[in-house]
Amino acid sequence: MGAAIDQPFSRLLKAAREEEKDFPRLLNQASTLLEERNGVQAAYNLVLRLQAALNLRKPTLAIYDHTFHIIGGGEKYGLTVAQALKNDFDITILVNRPITQQNIQDWYQLDLSACRIKIIPIPFFEESGSIHLDPARINRRMPNPFHLISRESGHYDFFINNGMNEMVFPLANVSAMIVHFPERRPTGYFYADRYTAIIYNSRYTAQWIEKKWKFPPHHHIYPPVDMAPGPGEIKKEKIIISVARFEPGGSKKQLEMVRTFAVLKRSLPGLLSGWRLVLAGGSLPDNPYLERIKEYIKARQVEDIEFKINIAADELKALYRKAAIFWHLCGLDQSDPALVEHFGMTIAEAMQNRAAPIVFDGGGQREIVEHGISGFRVKSTAGLIHYTRELIEKPSLLEEIGRKAGDKSRIFTRERFEERVRDFFLARLKEYLTGAPAGQEAG
Repeated sequence: MGAAIDQPFSRLLKAAREEEKDFPRLLNQASTLLEERNGVQAAYNLVLRLQAALNLRKPTLAIYDHTFHIIGGGEKYGLTVAQALKNDFDITILVNRPITQQNIQDWYQLDLSACRIKIIPIPFFEESGSIHLDPARINRRMPNPFHLISRESGHYDFFINNGMNEMVFPLANVSAMIVHFPERRPTGYFYADRYTAIIYNSRYTAQWIEKKWKFPPHHHIYPPVDMAPGPGEIKKEKIIISVARFEPGGSKKQLEMVRTFAVLKRSLPGLLSGWRLVLAGGSLPDNPYLERIKEYIKARQVEDIEFKINIAADELKALYRKAAIFWHLCGLDQSDPALVEHFGMTIAEAMQNRAAPIVFDGGGQREIVEHGISGFRVKSTAGLIHYTRELIEKPSLLEEIGRKAGDKSRIFTRERFEERVRDFFLARLKEYLTGAPAGQEAG
């Protein structure tokens, strides 16, 4: 927690528990000293910590993401952190755009009804009418609009920044930034190095944190994957599925997959007879990239392609159960490492349902799919065509790859994720409440 705060805290906690008459004077003295040295927030944080340690209230935790209003894997990661910790903290979900408990339940099958949702609009983005609250639009020549969130973070014992938004300065006693990828270099308003801990989602992300931010991250927790099928036989159909957000810039490469499917249907009509491509994922209204894909399909008269936009988790799980093959090309023809898949939660979701994955050979996807064992990794659409054809031509290989994919996916379960989250945060909560380092008891 830092010696500057731990020393007065430990002395004050002991005095309060032993009901020393001198406690008010000691508290006033410590608060005044902290305010003079580190500002009003430091003194306020000392009081917050004492309240929680003396069981005057439940410890508070806020988790923030400027994209919680959009369906996505990173957003699911953060909200599942809240799910894992909701019995131990009084949790507030901080958002910039409206989102409801029902949205969270429908999108991710998470019951966070015990948590409150607080909406903090960012005037800069509200006034510009921006759908995406893109931190990259902010530079040092303008005021930092995310200081609203920084100020809010100081009202909680713990603060988690799930949106890898390095422009938010953490003011809470304990803070964590969950980094799905370090998208921007440390210029302008950069406060990632001010967090108590940096949690990263994959080894690929960790490598780029060190390269871009010049310091090592602290703790690795793979994302939660909870799309395993229920009991009963899994009967596969002639379905190729791809699940990814329809990013306006096209980074998930759905258009390239549509073109590839069209080539397969045209060149191998007999082999592809009865097969269909299902594209599922989240999208904001009036998405020009999504419209571009639909226009291509219409102009080329490509058949057997379906869209499943913003569907509920139950419907997605049913699709995974039926799909035989999974495609994912995020990273194809990209020179920017931020546009290569940082992990690939939907890949692991499909693997849980024994769909044979064919994915781009790069980024975090290399940590999920073992080439030739639990799936295939490719560098081009030609590779995608080759392995798709091989799987369709050899049903026994398709079944074997699907089975081994299911075996590999067991290391990415939600149960394992929640266990690791609780181990990490509850160790820090114990230290926070007792003043003793994790693994030790207070004196």
